[in-house]
Parts: sequence; C-alpha cells; structure tokens
Amino acid sequence: MTDPVILIVIAIIVLLLLSAFFSGSETALTGASRPRMHQLELDGNRRAGMVNGLRQRQERLIGSILVGNNIVNILAASLATSALIELFGDAGVFYATMIMTLLVLIFSEVLPKTYAIRHADQVALVAAPILRPIVVLFSPVMHVVEAIVRNLLHVAGDRSTATSSAAHEEEIRGAVGLHADADETAATEGVMLRGVLDLDDVEVGEIMTHRTDMEMVDAELSPAQIIAQILHSPFTRLPLYRDNSDNVIGVLHAKALLREVQNQNSHIEDIDVPALAAEPWFVPESTDCLSQLHAFRQRGEHSALVVDEYGALQGVVSLEDIIEEIVGEIDDEYDVPVNGVQRQEDGSCIVDGRVTIRDLNRELSWNLPDEEAATIAGLVLHEARSIPNEGQSFTFYGFRFDILRREGNQIRSLRVTRVDTK
Repeated sequence: MTDPVILIVIAIIVLLLLSAFFSGSETALTGASRPRMHQLELDGNRRAGMVNGLRQRQERLIGSILVGNNIVNILAASLATSALIELFGDAGVFYATMIMTLLVLIFSEVLPKTYAIRHADQVALVAAPILRPIVVLFSPVMHVVEAIVRNLLHVAGDRSTATSSAAHEEEIRGAVGLHADADETAATEGVMLRGVLDLDDVEVGEIMTHRTDMEMVDAELSPAQIIAQILHSPFTRLPLYRDNSDNVIGVLHAKALLREVQNQNSHIEDIDVPALAAEPWFVPESTDCLSQLHAFRQRGEHSALVVDEYGALQGVVSLEDIIEEIVGEIDDEYDVPVNGVQRQEDGSCIVDGRVTIRDLNRELSWNLPDEEAATIAGLVLHEARSIPNEGQSFTFYGFRFDILRREGNQIRSLRVTRVDTK
C-alpha cells in the first residue's frame, strides 16, 4: 500500500469519526432531558446552559449538524472512491459504494446514535461546547437554507407555529405517566402532579360542598343559640342568613364570636352577632380551581360561597377542597365522618351518592366521564333521565349501578360493580 493510499485511509477514518460525532450529537441534543438541562443550568452548569442555548434555535442546530455531517460523509466517500479506482479501476466505484455504505451505517450512524440514545444527557453536555462554534461557523449558510425551507413549507401549506402551551402540558402529562408506575411512591406523586395539571380543567362547582350538606346559621337565633351551634360545629366559618338560606348576610368566624364573648365579659345576650360577620364572598360555580386558588391567595381567604348563573346559592368551596384535589382527602379530628367508598369482598363498591366522579376515578383507577355530572349520583340521574327508586339497577360505561338508598329526590347510596364486557 503506497503512502498516498495510507494517508487517504487515515483521512477516511478521521472523517468517519467526525461523522459519528455529528450523528451522536444530533441524537443527544434532541433527546436530552429538558427539565434536567434546565435544572442543571439553574445550578450553574455552563455546559447545560450551552445545550439550552443551542436548542432554542433547534432548526439552525439541526441544520448545522446535517451540513457538517454531509460534508464529512461526502468527502470520505469521494476519497474512498478515488483510492479504490486507482487500485481496481472502474470496479473501484462499486467497491467504494459498498464499503463506505457499510462503514457509515455501522460506525457513523447506528453505533453513535445508539450510544447517544442511552446516554443522551451526558453526550449532550460533552458535545455542546464543540458544536457551538460549528453552529456559529455555518450560521450564514443556515440563514439561506432556513429561508428556502420556510418558503417551501409555506408553499406546501404548512402554517404550523411554535409549540402551544397545551402541547407542553401534554408533554408533562406524558412524562408523569411514564414514571408513575415505577413504584408506590412514584404512583402517589404522579396522582398529585396530575391533580395540579387538572386544576384549570375542574370547576369549583364540581368540588364544592353542596348547599344540602352545608351548615348555616340563622341570624334570628339568640346569641346563646348561635354560640352553641358554633361550638358544636366542625367548621370555623359558617354562613349567616336571614329569613331564608338564599339571603346570606355574612360569614361568621368562630374566633370573632368568641373574642366578642370575652369582650362582653360573658354577657352573651348583648352580642350583636350580625355585626361580627364578615362580608360574604360569592364566586360563580363555573370558576376553575386554579383561578380560585389564586383568588384565595390574593384575598387571604379560606372559603367562598358558590352561586349559579342566576345568583342562587349552590354551596361553599374552601381552600382545603382545592388542596384535596391535589393531595387527596385530608381529615382532621373535627371532620364529620362521611360514608365514601366501601370496597366489598365480591369486588363491588358501596358508594355515597355525594362522592365525586373524579375522586372515584383517582381512587379506583376507573374512567367514568365527569363532563355532565360532578358526583356519582349525578351521573346516574343524567344517564337514567329520571329519579330512580331504591332497588333499581342501571348499566352503562362498563359498570352496574344498584340504587340502595334514596332520600327525597337524592340518591344517597348505591352499589357500583364493574361489568365484564368480554
């Protein structure tokens, strides 16, 4: 083998190594974890900052890598063809094509890209400082290429813009779903993270305590009766009404009332209870939970009265209700026990009609729709198109619903059994 041929072989090897670098870098920089790179940059990692900076102009980054990769591949193929033609004549073209295809495929594409996929973050951190000057070098060329590509896509009818916030949210949901099955802790964290993402899709009307279950104070009662009711209540804030429950005149705080009892030296009958009540805060039932959470923080309030589109009182929503949408049920020593979900040995569940569909889906991994109703009783009423009697059964969405107890027009308890649809 002559010296020129040896030099050509060495040059081809170097070019293949450069091709492998470009191929691996492309895969690593597009596949590296965005959240991890962002956190590393916040922690002061300069290489992570370079990765994030390069990915801000992803079209230019990919274009520069492809330009460099094509240059070295074409040059390597040309050198190989020239050397093999000199050795084998016209047959050298065939030999060069076969050999270079095999070498590029294995050593410049499959091998570096496979490694980069397995170690995307590490490879991206190593490649970013090397690629940054290359991107700057090819920047003038890429300006022209980007303009040509953009115009061609426009002619072809592509009007796509930057990724929407909804797409970013779906990406986060996907990442949460991928890691939620890792173990029990990850599953619990996954439920909480999904709860945060769902806050702006859930209306306060879906999580509020309905007016039929609210505890309210009649302003016409004597101060002694009101104090007794406050002391026996598990709540520290109670709506105060006059004449009828729709006429709420204020919200009475237990501390304010007890403080006034102390100020009056226990002369209870001298207390003007309505004067102690804070101004009621009304919010529409269509308010989403994320907006309501921000409103609670801004106002420094812990609860609000919920009204419908006609201004009629529908219930009360608290800060705790919204937090429970994220972390699950929170009970304390003053909470009134409520029959929620009781799993039976036969696989069915005895469910209180007031339990929300969202809680059932989260607790039991069901997939019942909650667009038309907030509670399980509301779902049965919506599907039955009537008020069912005790003992009636309905089957829909892959479940059988047996009505166990009804009070007035309200379904209080029902048995839910999954139906085998196979």
